[in-house]
Formats: sequence, structure tokens, C-alpha cells
Amino acid sequence: MKRLVLLRHGQSSWNLENRFTGWQDVDLSDQGREEAYAAGQLLAQHDFRFDWVYTSVQKRAIRTTWITLDALDQMWAPITNDWRLNERHYGALTGLDKAETAQKYGSEQVHVWRRSYATPPPPMSGDDPRHPRFDPRYAGLRPEWLPATESLKDTLERVMPYWKSKIIPRLHDNNTLLISAHGNSLRALIKHLNAISDEAITSLEIPTGEPLIYELEDDLTVVQSYYLREGV
Repeated sequence: MKRLVLLRHGQSSWNLENRFTGWQDVDLSDQGREEAYAAGQLLAQHDFRFDWVYTSVQKRAIRTTWITLDALDQMWAPITNDWRLNERHYGALTGLDKAETAQKYGSEQVHVWRRSYATPPPPMSGDDPRHPRFDPRYAGLRPEWLPATESLKDTLERVMPYWKSKIIPRLHDNNTLLISAHGNSLRALIKHLNAISDEAITSLEIPTGEPLIYELEDDLTVVQSYYLREGV
């Protein structure tokens, strides 16, 4: 039996402020740090030991990974960072207050941008200093790989090749992996693992700092999945 643990980062400062975050590199709030540590303690209580850890190149996921592994006393676990596990890019909505945006554009339109499977928000301007083409961590990537906006469908289309080419081979060779990432990159992966329809995925919510466990056969068929606090 193999185990895959999915962990959404702890509450970020912009989660707390109710802002669209996306690829903006904000840090954890105090509550987010507590959530990450509690996740590590919970995993330790259930004797999880990770053979490999994957996370994004965004600070809130990276710090969640560090704090969680520290609580597990497994800071030595090998970690791979990759931009393809980043949060969905929220385009021109990045940084905006969600409630104020709903007042401006209408709650129905904002709901479509936030929750639909294939409709992205308006794109971020190419000369916006927050555009990923100005960020040194993406300097080695092809320009066409750098999004100015993304739907969940777009996010899935960058996550899945990475899952298939990098994570699946590692999972075949090891028993227990952790992916510490973001709400939408994890929703994309869960959509694939649980064969969730395009319509049903729009209602899926992933809480911050709560380990989601997948138990898998050796051929990676899903046996069961559950949040650890609800499980063993």
C-alpha cells in the first residue's frame, strides 16, 4: 500500500484579508503557521514518514512544508520545488478584495471567475510588474509557459504532465509522498485522482492545513481517501 498526502498551505496573509492571491508571493499569517505546525503534529501522531516531498515555488507553500516537516522532525526529507504546482493565476483580479470585486462586477460574474472549470478571469497586463515574466524564479521558462490568467482547466493542464512525468515515477519507487501546494493545483490533482466531473469539481473546497490522505494500490489505483482528522 502506498500513501500520498495532499496538504494545502496554511492560511496566508491575503487569505486573511480576503484577497485574490494566485501567483502573488505572500507569506503565511500567524494562524497559517499554526495550521502548518498542527498538520505536522497530526501526521506525526499517525507515524507518517515521507520518502519525498513536492511543493511549489511560492513562499506560503514552501513555509508550510518547512513547518510541517519540522513538527514531524523530518527536516531532512528530500524536497522538490516546481512552478507547475503553483496556485492558479488569477490574472487582473490579483490583489483585489473579493467582496469589493463582487460589488464592482457582480457576484454572479465573480463566482464564474472563481469557481467555473474553464472560464479564466481577465488577464494581467503584460507590462504589470507582477507579471511572472519579471520574476527571476521563472527566468528559465519559455514565455508561453508563463500565464497572465488561468482557469482551473488551465491549471490542470500544467499540473498533470508534471504529475505523470515526475511524481508518478517517484511514487512507484517509494511508499509515502507529500505534496504541499495550493487550493487549485490540488483541486486539479484531486479531480484526476477521484475522476470528478467538470461540473462537480466547481463545488470542491479544500481546507487550509488539513492533510488529505490517499491510500493507493501498487498500480496507483485509489483505495480510499480521507482527511486525517476524520480518519484513523
